Amino acid sequence: MAFFLKNFSLTIGRGVRLVKGMKMTDKQMSRLAKVILKKLEEQKQITYKENEDKVLSRAVEIIRADFERERGLDEEVNKMMDDLERQNPGSFQRFKMFPLLKKRLAKEKGIIL
Repeated sequence: MAFFLKNFSLTIGRGVRLVKGMKMTDKQMSRLAKVILKKLEEQKQITYKENEDKVLSRAVEIIRADFERERGLDEEVNKMMDDLERQNPGSFQRFKMFPLLKKRLAKEKGIIL
């Protein structure tokens, strides 16, 4: 499976491209999981011990949980920035601080972005 990370975008094979921080619908998550599982099958990296539909469903759950975790991290960073902005009015640049705080908080919590 080929992953290309360039300028916050991720391409998986052909036709599936992710942008860091984007929102995904359930249909898109299902499609992503299908592509990943198909590529793993083609490379003979996985064999199914359960029904393929059950594995696909679990893969979608994992992807959904990961997006939810990142969304929660974004909310926490925004709250931190609100507090910092109140403490330092006028000289605070949110667009610069957001990625820095998010990266630091993710590292502290062991979240891979």
